[in-house]
Amino acid sequence: MPGNTLAPTLATVPIPTAGSSYDIIIIGGGVLGASFTATFGKQGKRVLMIERDLSEPDRIVGELLQPGGCDALKELGLADCMEGIDAVPTFGYGVIRGSEMVHIPYTTDPSTGKPVQGRSFHHGRFIQKLRAAAARTPNVSIVEATVNEILYDQDGVRATGVSCTAKKDATDGESVTSSASSTEYKSPMVVVADGCFSKFRKQYLSKPVKTASHFVGLILKDVSLPFPNHGHVILATPSPILMYQISKTETRILIDIPGQLPSASSGALRSYLESTVSPQLPQAAQKSFLRALETERLRSMPNSFLPPSTSSELGVIVLGDAMNMRHPLTGGGMTVALSDVVYLRDFLKDNVLKDQEVTMIQMELFFWKRKEMSAIINILAQALYTLFSGTDKNLTVLRNGCFSYFQMGGECIRGPVGLLSGVSHSRKTLIYHFYRVALHSIWMLFHNADSYAQFPVLFLSAVSIFWTACVVFLPLLWTECWA
Repeated sequence: MPGNTLAPTLATVPIPTAGSSYDIIIIGGGVLGASFTATFGKQGKRVLMIERDLSEPDRIVGELLQPGGCDALKELGLADCMEGIDAVPTFGYGVIRGSEMVHIPYTTDPSTGKPVQGRSFHHGRFIQKLRAAAARTPNVSIVEATVNEILYDQDGVRATGVSCTAKKDATDGESVTSSASSTEYKSPMVVVADGCFSKFRKQYLSKPVKTASHFVGLILKDVSLPFPNHGHVILATPSPILMYQISKTETRILIDIPGQLPSASSGALRSYLESTVSPQLPQAAQKSFLRALETERLRSMPNSFLPPSTSSELGVIVLGDAMNMRHPLTGGGMTVALSDVVYLRDFLKDNVLKDQEVTMIQMELFFWKRKEMSAIINILAQALYTLFSGTDKNLTVLRNGCFSYFQMGGECIRGPVGLLSGVSHSRKTLIYHFYRVALHSIWMLFHNADSYAQFPVLFLSAVSIFWTACVVFLPLLWTECWA
């Protein structure tokens, strides 16, 4: 596979000079930053993308693009970014609970009569393709630098650009970060898209980031999964495990570990993975998993939740993971980011960006419009993670009810997977299926009773279970759809 293919492309990109002015400055060259840069460059906007490190990223998340995200890439004219990176077509999910399995295929595209598809791949290869597409776009400049601050006018009211320090080539073992004086670039609009560890988030948004668990990631070699070309969700104890191919020979495994992460240096993390996780994996994956434990470095990422909000600062827009995050369980993050760029392309077209007040009005409209897509994916991610990882007795009942609901097939699968894949944007469908799962869970409680004498106690349990479902779902619905 090709390594860093960006350098030859960047050689043709105009080198920005200090004090240069642009229509937009983008801080961050990830999924949202690079696709945003390419999209607005095509619209004739003068765009400067500033990325701290343009070498190929090496991350354990951001490797599964749902069908809705693939559609957004096509809409932006960036579908070729999925080519030439050994990407694997994905056709749905397999959910595994002990020895039981249920197949959840993606829905069929009514216009073609064929099942919709997602893609899974190495995250870094995809990012480099997006960056190369941005670099080839007219009107685009790219600089490898660290942004120090966002600049304002004399009144401190309007953003006027950024100050940054360029990255210096490593020579003779010297640091790659230059200590030289910073360079300023001017623009009436600064887009903050610097990812989950955003440097500027707290400066512009008030909502806190909540982290309930971590993913520990490994790559398994030459594993035969129960459902080839599908994502796999293993309902393990104490929390779910994800598996999906990221190339023809490699399978990513992500183990969710709630609470504090066991120490890797003391060997506690490796011991936990070997003794607790390995026995719960499909038989075909266990040997490869143990082999990866011996040969690979254990890497982790926090699984964070950040409800969306908007910046009130004139000339500053916060987007991507800097503005909104959800648990990666459903693999919807990149789909939300790319869909946001599609919406922004239309809300910020023409000469809107030249007037900061008008831009802020358009951004408020965008904030509510994006909820058509983002609210569904965010709610599903958080609600399903709570169900799949909860140790509470009521959550266990709901988790088993959810698995049984999927086993019924038909619309019990088509509805939820349409939402999860980013193809369906219906809130009514989301509410309908969530409460059907809750009622089905309660029905199973009575159906499995040993005698009618248990019914009075079960009625109390049913009320408690339904209340738990509401406690899980309704705050998310309020936060994502109306707050």
